[in-house]
Amino acid sequence: MMEFTHDLIVIGAGPAGMSAAMKGAALGLKTLLLDEQARQGGQIYRNVTQVPASVARLLGPDYVYGLTLAQGLERSGVECRFGAMVWEVADDLTVTVQQDGKSFRVRAPQLIAATGAMERPSPVPGWTLPGVLNAGAAQIALKTSAAIPQGRVVLVGAGPLLLLVACQLLDAGVKVAAIVQTAPADNKQKAMQHLAAALTAPGYLLKGLRMLWRLRRAKVPMVSAATDVRIKGDEHVETVSFSADGLAQQVDADVVLLHHGVVPNTQLSRQLRLDHAWDEINLSWSPVVDAWGQSSLPGFRIAGDGAGIGGAKAAEPNGALAAIGAARAMGRLDEASLQAQSAVERKKLAQQMRIRPFLDALYRPPQWLANPADDAIVCRCEEVTAGRIREMARLGCQGPNQTKFFSRCGMGPCQGRMCGLTVTQILSTELGRSPEQIGAYHVRTPLKPVTLGSLAALADPDFVQQKAH
Repeated sequence: MMEFTHDLIVIGAGPAGMSAAMKGAALGLKTLLLDEQARQGGQIYRNVTQVPASVARLLGPDYVYGLTLAQGLERSGVECRFGAMVWEVADDLTVTVQQDGKSFRVRAPQLIAATGAMERPSPVPGWTLPGVLNAGAAQIALKTSAAIPQGRVVLVGAGPLLLLVACQLLDAGVKVAAIVQTAPADNKQKAMQHLAAALTAPGYLLKGLRMLWRLRRAKVPMVSAATDVRIKGDEHVETVSFSADGLAQQVDADVVLLHHGVVPNTQLSRQLRLDHAWDEINLSWSPVVDAWGQSSLPGFRIAGDGAGIGGAKAAEPNGALAAIGAARAMGRLDEASLQAQSAVERKKLAQQMRIRPFLDALYRPPQWLANPADDAIVCRCEEVTAGRIREMARLGCQGPNQTKFFSRCGMGPCQGRMCGLTVTQILSTELGRSPEQIGAYHVRTPLKPVTLGSLAALADPDFVQQKAH
């Protein structure tokens, strides 16, 4: 067994990871922060230390706020390794990392995974056409390259990010041809049950109202409660068709941006076979963790949106609490310090989470998204359709892992990231069983492709020792 190289290893340098690493270092833990990107920030604050001022103004103050965290990390004394892809975590918490084309291993008694969220797949017919991408991908292009989509842009889906991206693109001079919202009409009534709590977090509500006002002032056509969404085109997206208000409608498009909220990124927790629970509100899997982020594997903690969607501002105290829990487990905190520090972070977390029940109810994805049309491609890697998955169920397929034997569904390079949720939900409907009974894909290492040369570096003790220390 490999000796410990650090007290605490944090995977992911988004808001939860940066907060966890800084808190760990402040508590006297020898802390290592690993992230696949070239610099800190995660997806939400991607490139925040390098972005041009003109782009920062477009992205707004919520994005620029991330600079405070990023600069705090630089002053914290945390050992940071960027461009470092974690492709395996063993049961003894040994972490295998690839950096500069070579793999090496590090190990600590406490590990915090802050791998964040990913956009929910939107498997509507035509979503694989050129010109169709996730709304978050368009935002990443703006953050990293100051690039914006050209032509008529149609946004399809539901959630605050859909409206935010639409406003940012408008400010960048993009032609937003329409916003096709897919949240069911009865979501509003269900959300009103949580309005009282939401009113105690007025900042979020005001942001939403400002975005709606911005879009209406720009006279952007907006459709609500759309169903039967189809993206059409021969070699490139040309139109988006849908039903709304009892009528079949169609809008022309050169670019389509899809977004149906975000879900926890569970690839790493699935690789470790940790306990997960099905979230019936958000229609996704979440790892089972306690108030300190502790998972079903001792020493392995999960913080931020990877443990349950709360947003960037909630991820900060969540990451700090995970680090406090790690220090507590290692005997670095007495009870008085534990209570004092955790009370501050829990108050911050509670404040940020007040809005979540309202948002979760308002933007709960439509049921039809979980059971797409037969001709919709679900597994993009292997081009397996929803109809093929239903046929597999009729032939005796009992769960997602069997779909690999029946059709290679889930065996592509993404390892089920894009199809896993939908496969579980389709099989759940077809077999009349709950998602918990259906289960999810088994995820195996490497989590992402690595070269033979990278693997060979593991046999070089000089290289391993250099990276570990």
